[in-house]
Amino acid sequence: MKISGFTIVRNAVLYDYPVVEAITSILPVVDEMIVLLGNSEDNTEELIRSIQSDKIRIHYSVWDENLKKGGAVLAVETDKAFQLISPDSDWAFYIQADEIIHEKYHDVIRKTSLLYKDDKRVEGLLFNYLHFYGTYDYVADSRKWYHKEVRIIRNDKGIHAYRDAQGFRRGLKKINVKPVEAMVYHYGWVKNPRKMKEKLKKTQEFWLDTINDPTNVERRSGEIFDFSAFDSLKHFDSEHPVVMKKRIEEKNWNIDLDISKKKFSLKEKLLYWYEKKTGKRLFDFRNYKII
Repeated sequence: MKISGFTIVRNAVLYDYPVVEAITSILPVVDEMIVLLGNSEDNTEELIRSIQSDKIRIHYSVWDENLKKGGAVLAVETDKAFQLISPDSDWAFYIQADEIIHEKYHDVIRKTSLLYKDDKRVEGLLFNYLHFYGTYDYVADSRKWYHKEVRIIRNDKGIHAYRDAQGFRRGLKKINVKPVEAMVYHYGWVKNPRKMKEKLKKTQEFWLDTINDPTNVERRSGEIFDFSAFDSLKHFDSEHPVVMKKRIEEKNWNIDLDISKKKFSLKEKLLYWYEKKTGKRLFDFRNYKII
């Protein structure tokens, strides 16, 4: 069995993406790692080249600045990267620049991939998610955050990234997937408040369909991001992936958040209660079909 990893990255230094940690976190699982480097204004290439691994293959791309709706450029770049993986790979493991796989899941990911390698009905593997928020001590705890998504897909070029590359489809059809008992640790909302504000100001241009929304967080005044605008958080009481150890030790900001109260409407409160009671998320959008 052969698994190829692939990712896209641009301006990782400027906006403090943990892309080195993201790539490093799946290197033990994959046989090659495709990194599609977008036209950056910083030393992103040097950052990628600092990773000591002969599995890494760097390619180059220029992002289409005209694709400024719904994050479409991210899907385009993701598809480009997918096209670059070796033809003899069975699976393709997609990791975003702010997503990390804990080392405790490496073995089960390989075993699950091998289990379904020859079952052509299975087009992808579905991962669980943890979304960290503000600091490494808090995780999002509400329905507004997706709790599952596909991160391993079959090496079938009929499959493509969907919308802003959160997931994958075959044309308009949802792909058939099996769950893997592994978690993606998403650190995209953990940054110095000033750095977070800078990142959102820049990246909002790729979501022009939401830029005029008065509730859009990127439009709020001030030079630092206000992390207090959340509906529900809980403390993270487990261990982070080992590749995050150095980054966590170097954290240079403090955020104290009052997580004692839930900021829900009545409907949201009832749905939240039901999910915590039963483990089932009602009326959830699924960008996949579990078989």
